[in-house]
Amino acid sequence: MAKPKNAISPTRSENFPEWYQQVVRNADLAENSETRGCMVIKPWGFAIWEAIQRDLDDRFKATGHENAYFPLLIPLSYLEKEAEHAEGFATECAVVTHHRLETIKDENGKTKMIPKGKLAEPYVIRPTSETIIGAAFSRWVESYRDLPLLINQWANVMRWEMRPRLFLRTAEFLWQEGHTAHETKEEAVVETKMIHQLYSDTLRDLLAIPVVMGEKTEAERFPGAEMTFTIEAMVQDKKAIQAGTSHYLGQKFAKAQDISFVDRDNKEQHVHTTSWGVSTRLVGTLIMAHSDDDGLVLPPRVAPQQIIIVPVTPKPESYDAIIDACQSLATRLREQSYGGEHLRVKVDDRDLGGGIKKWEWVKKGVPLRVEIGPRDLEERKVCLQRRDQAPNQKSFLDKEDFLRDVVDTLDEVHQSLLEKARTLRDQNIAESADLAAFESHWSTEDPGWLLTPWAGTREEEEELSKKHKITVRCLPLDKQEEAEVPCVLTGKPTKARALWGRSY
Repeated sequence: MAKPKNAISPTRSENFPEWYQQVVRNADLAENSETRGCMVIKPWGFAIWEAIQRDLDDRFKATGHENAYFPLLIPLSYLEKEAEHAEGFATECAVVTHHRLETIKDENGKTKMIPKGKLAEPYVIRPTSETIIGAAFSRWVESYRDLPLLINQWANVMRWEMRPRLFLRTAEFLWQEGHTAHETKEEAVVETKMIHQLYSDTLRDLLAIPVVMGEKTEAERFPGAEMTFTIEAMVQDKKAIQAGTSHYLGQKFAKAQDISFVDRDNKEQHVHTTSWGVSTRLVGTLIMAHSDDDGLVLPPRVAPQQIIIVPVTPKPESYDAIIDACQSLATRLREQSYGGEHLRVKVDDRDLGGGIKKWEWVKKGVPLRVEIGPRDLEERKVCLQRRDQAPNQKSFLDKEDFLRDVVDTLDEVHQSLLEKARTLRDQNIAESADLAAFESHWSTEDPGWLLTPWAGTREEEEELSKKHKITVRCLPLDKQEEAEVPCVLTGKPTKARALWGRSY
């Protein structure tokens, strides 16, 4: 069957940014809101976020973290206590200055509403919660016996965005933010690195996305942090997405918020804090990493429906028997588990043509599509189509064999997506120690990433970044003990390696 007229257009190669928007629209994931820069996340898109949330929440709780909730509005004075941190978000902050509205009539008799009741102190809609959570920690901690504090919050934040793109950059987005307080630097750094690894594992195991784990340079660190660790994902146009970060904040925030405790020697000390988070940007990363010119492609563990069963009923007299067979198959499938959850299965018995149904579920990224028609019913077979394969590729399987192997099949889909993404990434990371080659690399279309020896200053890094519209994505952790060679820019001997790329 030919693709419908509303198949994804343009293709990835024709116009990647517009292709992305069309995948989001055709999969019915989200839409732009009347509130500028904000989005409405529709049920299919929100179900993907919920799957990410469930997985992460289980991982956090398994490592001793507890969920809490803190205010959306942060007193401006709290941000002023940590100037370096606040400055990093200042241009993105939305500020509440009044606490009520009053109605008036204009000269044409039209009712208008105007702000009244100016606040004595403005509130900032949280861009992140270090300051207000720090204030709570200062009340909760008195002794070393109160430590560590391991807190996570699922919330929304607002960072004013001038060039929004659904899921990737919106003024309001959803995320989790972890905040912890520790007795020693060593414990806090262990926490920071543990979460860094947890994020990497989640992207690999849940989203089938391989990442590069690394540390941010001084120029790219989270405002106020002493160390920022990142996971960097390559998407199909070879740009980078910062998919998650974990920060060791040292004692700066603790001193600003007076989070102190009496230590084991009966001396007063300030705690060492961390913060870390991922957001709905992961949904955008997922789309760009796996989807194709037919629409969304979902790894099984985050698919809102993992298996769609489509009855094929060309003759009215076979309708009831085929529907019963489909429902019976769905019931047996739901008794099985994958990734610690029962299989999510839907029978699509809507009064629509089979071709319309097929392409809807193709574009929504469902991992497995199963058709049962009169011949399949008679022969006790099913027609299986996998989303990681060509849309018209079919396998006719004995029904019992399909039921026996379905979990393995889902895992094969996951592994094939992971391997495809890993191959793309590895084939598009070049290495260079030559400045001329470095310069020419960025003149090509979709240049990919470049790994170089690096011993430059923050100013030199920023100058190169501005010139070529790139950034140091990270200093990869597995590349920092290489042989000492000259820096690509300064010629100074260095063991450090920097990974450069263009990003979203």
